[in-house]
Amino acid sequence: MKIVKTAKEVREIIKEWKREGYEIGLVPTMGYLHEGHKSLIDRSVKENDKTVVSIFVNPTQFGPGEDLESYPRDLDRDAALVEEAGADLIFHPEAEEMYAEDFCTFVDMERLTKGLCGKTRPIHFRGVCTVVSKLFHIASPDRAYFGQKDAQQLAVIRRMVRDLNFGIEIVGCPIVREEDGLAKSSRNTYLSKEERQAALILSKAIFLGEQMIRDGETDAEKVKSAMIGTIESEPLAKIDYVELVDWGTLEPVQTVRGSVLGAIAVYIGTTRLIDNFLSVRE
Repeated sequence: MKIVKTAKEVREIIKEWKREGYEIGLVPTMGYLHEGHKSLIDRSVKENDKTVVSIFVNPTQFGPGEDLESYPRDLDRDAALVEEAGADLIFHPEAEEMYAEDFCTFVDMERLTKGLCGKTRPIHFRGVCTVVSKLFHIASPDRAYFGQKDAQQLAVIRRMVRDLNFGIEIVGCPIVREEDGLAKSSRNTYLSKEERQAALILSKAIFLGEQMIRDGETDAEKVKSAMIGTIESEPLAKIDYVELVDWGTLEPVQTVRGSVLGAIAVYIGTTRLIDNFLSVRE
C-alpha cells in the first residue's frame, strides 16, 4: 500500500491501473477511521480490483466556529486500518494541494441541501460537493462508497453524480453501530463518559421511530413527536432537528409511504451528532 500527497501522483498510478484494465473503488474520508469507514473499504476491496482511500479534512465544508482545527487526526493509525482492510492507495493531500491560494470555483446544489444539516450548516454541502468532485476527477473511480449515517450527504452526492453526468456508481453502505446502539462517528471521541452515555438517546429515538413505522404508523407528525419526546427526556441533549423526509427529494412528508428517511441531529453538550433510519414501504 502506498501513501501519496499529490494529485499528480494519484493520476499516474490510476493511469497505470486503467491500462491494466483494473476497476477502481474510491472511499472518501476525513480520517480518524473507525469500523464504519472500514466497512466501506471492505466493500470496495470486495467489489473492485484496486481501492483508493482519501484522507483529507476538507476545510471548505466547515463553517465559522465549527471543529476544523480540533477534528481528530492520526494518519499512522488510519494507514494501519486501511492496509489491514486490503486497500491499495491512500491519498493524503495538504489543503494547499486541493485549494490553491486564489481558488474560487465551487460545486453547489439547490433544494437537496437546504434542509436537515444544510439548514444550520449553510456552506457545508457546497464544500462537500466541491471536494468530492475534485476527488472524482483525480482518482477516476468506477465506484465510490459512502455511509448511510451521513444520509443527506449520500443523497446529495448521488444527485450531483446524476446531474453532472459523472460516470461513477455511488454505493451506499449501512450504518455501523457500537454494541449499545450508538452510531460510530469520529466525533464520538469528543464525548465525556457522561456524555457518551447520554448520546444513546439518539439511537433510542431512531429505533423508536423505525419501530413505529414498522408497526404500521403512517402519520409522520406522530412519529416525529414520539422521537422528540424521547430525545427531550435526556437533560444533556439539545435538538437541532428531527425530520421525516422523502428519500428522493429530502422534502418533509406528512404521510409515511414509499422511501422515507427519518433523520436527527442532536447536540450532546457541545458535540453535534447525527443518526437516521430509512423506511421503505408501499
